[in-house]
Amino acid sequence: MTNYNKKSGALMDRLLIETMTLGPYGIARLDGNTVMVPRVAPGDLVEVEIDELKRSHALARLARVVQPGRDRRAAPCPYQAQCGGCDWQQIAYAAQLELKSALLAAEFRRALGVPLPRDGLVQAAPAEFGYRARIRLGVGRNGELGYHELSGRHLVPIASCLISEVELTPAVPLARLLRGSCREIELVKKSAQVVLIARLARGLSASDRASIRRILEQDANLAGVICSGAHGRELIGDCAITFSPEPGCDLTIPADCFTQVNRLQNQRLVATVMELARPEAGMTVLDLYCGVGNFTFPATRRGATVLGVDADPIAISAARANATRSGLPAEFIAMPADETAEFLKRAHYRPDIVLMDPPRGGAAKLLDALAQLRPTRIFYVSCEPHTLIRDLARLQARQYQITRVQAFDLFPNTHHLETVVQLDRLSA
Repeated sequence: MTNYNKKSGALMDRLLIETMTLGPYGIARLDGNTVMVPRVAPGDLVEVEIDELKRSHALARLARVVQPGRDRRAAPCPYQAQCGGCDWQQIAYAAQLELKSALLAAEFRRALGVPLPRDGLVQAAPAEFGYRARIRLGVGRNGELGYHELSGRHLVPIASCLISEVELTPAVPLARLLRGSCREIELVKKSAQVVLIARLARGLSASDRASIRRILEQDANLAGVICSGAHGRELIGDCAITFSPEPGCDLTIPADCFTQVNRLQNQRLVATVMELARPEAGMTVLDLYCGVGNFTFPATRRGATVLGVDADPIAISAARANATRSGLPAEFIAMPADETAEFLKRAHYRPDIVLMDPPRGGAAKLLDALAQLRPTRIFYVSCEPHTLIRDLARLQARQYQITRVQAFDLFPNTHHLETVVQLDRLSA
């Protein structure tokens, strides 16, 4: 049904939202064609304006919810209508979990021929708000802080964030000081304090450094500031945080090293990988994209001989320092994972287990070399289902069978999820 909106002068299409994508959009049908609409929930009857026609679908803008679906709720965040951050916050949390389970199971069945039980497929987060130990905010021309709209074109200024563990207040003076040259500021929880990471288009002046030190002196909640960009990286104050991949394993690392934003769920994730992998004495483990050692140290603590590999020299330096400090015999190499896999293949290195947690783009470059290392089992951890499934299909073609899948909701109120997949090598 198409209606005319007298106020805007636009043609309004009335659509029923059938389901969600593994993205920010709901799916509806119009004259047999797919229409993708943000900020909706399954079962919503909505009026939309078509924004863009693509070859396979149309993108539309939500104009009005005519009748809410069963699982629609009023978003608790006052910024959600404009902010591009929590793209599923309008959906009740229990329904978010059901949708993520259904969509992930459907993708595995369709693309890989692997049926997954939906019950318990996605492990719920202990809290749907206040879970992010680090958040990254854009900085506007006048020093305002916020998230970008879904389109990415405009910054939506915010004063608070419901999913953040940290208050935004400590970042305000720094954003105003560095406005015009600072693209974004990340806030990282450090016990009861915060470390700020400013990404700059230019280096700091002497005046900037003096002002940052004054900001640190005036705010007891602010521990340190890291400024980085093409000019280099500069640390002012105490910029180290404690990160614990599992209880009793406390790592001291620079705040700008990658860590999972949801620390409680990350510990559950690590525990699951360790339970499935069962690393022990006499076992050789290769940890690709290891970062600061999220899986490396727990595997080493269980007696395995572990080699961690990551392209980030700062993360590897921190990992080595923690190995020395703890007395754990983990070894680390600063090198891109695909280059390392090729090198290890030529060196006839044969790990029993490979752990891998690549970035969103996946691990396509190293799959050939990885398969030739012939590990008995591979544990692939991914935050991006589409590249995960692409890579799993290639590993299936290289004689690996998917034997276990467990997902974790590390990012409530968004479409994102973290997935662990176990692959076992088929007998030759």
